[in-house]
Amino acid sequence: MKNRSMLLCLLVVGFATALWAQHGEQHYVPDSDPLVRNKLEQWQDLKFGLLMHWGAYSQWGIVESWSICSEDEGWCRRSLDDYTLYKAQYEALKSTFNPTQFDPGKWARAARKAGMKYVVFTTKHHDGFCMFDTKLTDYKVTDPGCPFHTHRRANIAKEVFDAFRAEGLWTGAYFSKPDWHSPYYWWPNFATADRNVNYDPDAYPERWEKFIEFTHGQILELMSDYGPMDILWLDGGWVAKKSEEQIRQAYEGRLDGSPSGFVKSRVVNQDIRMGELVKKARAKQPGLIVVDRAVPGPYQNYLTPENRVPEKTLPYPWESCIIAGGGWSWVHNAKYRSPTSVIGTLVDIVSKGGNLLLNIAPDPNGLWDPEAYELLEEVGSWIEINGEAIYATQPIEPYKEGRVCLTQKKDGTCYVIYLAEEGQAGPPAEIGLSALQPREDATLVMLGSETKLAWKKAGEGFRVTIPMNLCENPPCRYAWVIRVSSLKK
Repeated sequence: MKNRSMLLCLLVVGFATALWAQHGEQHYVPDSDPLVRNKLEQWQDLKFGLLMHWGAYSQWGIVESWSICSEDEGWCRRSLDDYTLYKAQYEALKSTFNPTQFDPGKWARAARKAGMKYVVFTTKHHDGFCMFDTKLTDYKVTDPGCPFHTHRRANIAKEVFDAFRAEGLWTGAYFSKPDWHSPYYWWPNFATADRNVNYDPDAYPERWEKFIEFTHGQILELMSDYGPMDILWLDGGWVAKKSEEQIRQAYEGRLDGSPSGFVKSRVVNQDIRMGELVKKARAKQPGLIVVDRAVPGPYQNYLTPENRVPEKTLPYPWESCIIAGGGWSWVHNAKYRSPTSVIGTLVDIVSKGGNLLLNIAPDPNGLWDPEAYELLEEVGSWIEINGEAIYATQPIEPYKEGRVCLTQKKDGTCYVIYLAEEGQAGPPAEIGLSALQPREDATLVMLGSETKLAWKKAGEGFRVTIPMNLCENPPCRYAWVIRVSSLKK
């Protein structure tokens, strides 16, 4: 039995690797820990989570962290010609960060009512400013140099995690592996050419060891002092172990002109001993899901396509992180996605076996934009009627056909979900699929209604008629779900 299970595992991994390569992505390595595998199965049933980027940078309404990195991109250029002055002003944002209207309970209630089941919060972004009470640096929200440190909710990460757990949500700690404030990562002795460590860790192993100790220490603080943690969501995938062969290939690629761009093609061995770190973290939090983003291997328990949805289903755990409005961090006059767009994206992702992690960014005062609450309220109203077609479902071929998506429960119940176009008030008079059929004795009902729907075969598929009263007075907006009690085998 063990040999057969191992063979099946290898076949699954091989198939996943081939399909991942087909999509131009990385391969997936299943975790060997049964507690982690069990937790991942539970996580895959949650389907809908909240991501929040928040830090001192929010005061300027700019992209998080990136403007202090010297890489030349339009989205992260500085407002001053003098980099040294700009960086000093940026780091001084600590001295003015005072979000006195911070009320995480209000966020948590809105997230729960919207149907979200877990939260991932930025405890520290690349700039190194800590939104938790770390003992390893004074560049933090609880330091006396930050005016918010006297507030009863000064330990922001703890307040967020406690509030969301109180509403029944899982909690995840976003943590940036690179730290551009730490002298053990960006050593003041050298210029900072790009996002990478600005010295050679192999040439200065004692200094790099201090950075490893610093990183492990901060993560273990989060795993020890902030309650039960479900997910450790690590960003900054360039901080990873690189072999001499990887470095050589990257160097040769620069010489022949591929990949383009001098700075971003620099590859540096930045081994922070992930195996050791994960072992220590899971000793504190058994079964902890670890997401070492964009680093292929056993510590990327699920994959995270960013601001996009894969074209097809993927044979391993995955989550699309999507911006709800503006940017990852708060910006002035942000334009939010419509409920039609967010619900359509959620359904599209779930039909392909993934989770949606929707990002909402708090402002400098600790508030969400009113539009964020309005959006979540609309999503929650839809989820209240149609949630059974979302949670604890699995993909079923053909996954999506035109404006119709499919999901399925483990008991065989199928859901046909028709996605509205922007401004569409009700479903069409007929909805069809070409590749599957209900059983002869199947019952078809639109969720939110008790009316049984008539259907007929159409080739290898079927077509279902929507009565005029449901077309004109549908039970919800944005997408309409037909429950099919059983499918023809």
